[in-house]
Amino acid sequence: MEKVYTFLEKNTVRYLTKRKALKAYEKSKKKTIFTEIYSWVDALVFAVIVVMLINQFFFQLFVIPSPSMVSTLLVGDRVVVSKLAYGLEPYPAAKNRFFTSSHRVERDDIITFYNPEYESKGPFFDILSQAIYMGTLSLVNIDRNEDGSVAERLYVKRAIGFPGDQVRVIDGNIYIRPAGYDKFISEEEFRKANGLVDGPNRSADTELYDGLKAWARLYADNEKGNRTRVNHLINSYEAVKNENFPFDLYEFEKQRAKEHTFIDPSSREARGECAIFRAGIYVPNDYILPLGDNRDNSHDGRYFGPVGENRINGRVIYRFWPLGRASVMTDK
Repeated sequence: MEKVYTFLEKNTVRYLTKRKALKAYEKSKKKTIFTEIYSWVDALVFAVIVVMLINQFFFQLFVIPSPSMVSTLLVGDRVVVSKLAYGLEPYPAAKNRFFTSSHRVERDDIITFYNPEYESKGPFFDILSQAIYMGTLSLVNIDRNEDGSVAERLYVKRAIGFPGDQVRVIDGNIYIRPAGYDKFISEEEFRKANGLVDGPNRSADTELYDGLKAWARLYADNEKGNRTRVNHLINSYEAVKNENFPFDLYEFEKQRAKEHTFIDPSSREARGECAIFRAGIYVPNDYILPLGDNRDNSHDGRYFGPVGENRINGRVIYRFWPLGRASVMTDK
């Protein structure tokens, strides 16, 4: 990494020296409208290049696109991401990042990483759109979905699960069996024991979980054309029947898989899916399990699994907008 910085420094000094000589020469010439325009374009291009280099190798500005980190970070908040926190990203939108043992993610860091489910539009577009995003200080994002919404190439979440950990989700609550432990403990207990922040929060009404489970089982019964358990679940379902979408999709899918095993115990597919939910999420070496602080409104590692450390883009260190809530984020 030191060789890269030395190379950048050497060539930057050479470029600036050349620019200084050219400006001295231009001052001796008679100015025209064309030389004036060229001077402005040259200055603008140079400024954009400097901004891109800073964004790529040192600090990047990032706009929070979704409510997954509420109330730690709100939609529209602008933050500074340290690109040096975990190593070097060689070029914009790089699929892999170089990291060393001295640049590793720490538990509870707020990290940005490349969305594992992002559908690339090609390497040229990926690099171009990321370069424009960085060069305009996050003001212009040309990467859009078919409906016109901004494509979330980068996610921001909190680093929760670490190599060797096993994580279970029960009624929206996280239970962790850290590497070397023989039992699961609640996230709240784990946080208190390790002096971690109280960032994660729940917003769903926990009393509605019986209704959610009934909803999932009725859905599974309808899929399989089964009617033997319907009456047993109708009363519980009444509490959530007006909801348009499950408030906890992970629990919904877990109960749906469980119901499939009741309907057809001989189905290997159903038993396998149910076993995955029962076992929880295991975090392998060189991977991190990222979860949103807004646990009831976050598409995170519960759905796409652990993320490789070489896919992590940087660490959120400072919120600079809105000014009224500007603050250091490394202790949040």
